[in-house]
Amino acid sequence: MKHGGNVWGSGDPSGWVDFSANLRPDGPPRWVREAVCDAQRDIRFYPDPDMKRAREGLSTFLGIPADCVLPVPGGIAAIDLALGLSPGCVYIQPPTFSGYAERARVHGRPFETWAGKCRPGDTLVICNPNNPTGSVRKPAELLTLLDALSAGGAGLLVDEAFIEYCPEYSLRGFLRPGLIIAGSLSKILGTPGIRLGYICAVPETVRTLREQMFPWPLDAFASEIAARLPEHAEEIRADCRLNAERRNAFAGQLQALGAEVYPSESNFLLADFRRNMSEAAEQLKARGILVRTCASFGLPGSFWRLAVKKEAENTHLVSELEEILHAR
Repeated sequence: MKHGGNVWGSGDPSGWVDFSANLRPDGPPRWVREAVCDAQRDIRFYPDPDMKRAREGLSTFLGIPADCVLPVPGGIAAIDLALGLSPGCVYIQPPTFSGYAERARVHGRPFETWAGKCRPGDTLVICNPNNPTGSVRKPAELLTLLDALSAGGAGLLVDEAFIEYCPEYSLRGFLRPGLIIAGSLSKILGTPGIRLGYICAVPETVRTLREQMFPWPLDAFASEIAARLPEHAEEIRADCRLNAERRNAFAGQLQALGAEVYPSESNFLLADFRRNMSEAAEQLKARGILVRTCASFGLPGSFWRLAVKKEAENTHLVSELEEILHAR
């Protein structure tokens, strides 16, 4: 499994309890659904090629100047665009998201594990919070790393797809040459079916990347959601607080099952059950529950990455696991 959320195999995506995709468990908030309805008035027009309303909405929500923001159709589009900017080696620090390797290959770039050295044109990719561990790196640590990379002519790409669950760790307030931030709104808003992401960088880099994009990156629905983000910042912060409560309770339930649960600042947990869990994953699937195995992250079969969902759903998973693992 390279990506979670593959709920289309049975033909009815609503038939699954999906712990493989890290999305707002309550679904899109009301204001997002209203924005989508209202945006239908605009679908008979080509979208604004300059994405003015979307850019201004993201700028205000993220707290950075509008010329430092580039709206893009989803987080993976932001990563792909950033990795197409230079020709050197792409470095990662595993375990982390496999999409960086995939996009590096598409752009014909070598791909290696970071060993502390770089050459001009290279890019180090850091996922913060990291996927699948949920661990975070502090801004001061990343800025020190950026200084070292810049001295060698290399760049730093920080994937902040899950940063809205811990915005105090974001680098978007420290933009400088050599730094590109890739972001996504799909997770925090529960809208993977509407592709909305962004890039944060210095204005020169934003202009260069915009020139490499196709004419209408955002459709009417994504544009309307982006434009309304500033009005709903407090609701998003409340979602983060609720997620933290659910995450802590879920971690305790998994630990009671005997799993080692890694500290996370995001909306998912990495759990090591200390036994091969391949058969358990298949048994859960037969019961309508999807979980994310971690082979694509380079981890053994004892690891799962589990989305933090609503209390009843978390308890349901744990109850099913207790039965499968004969823990009761």
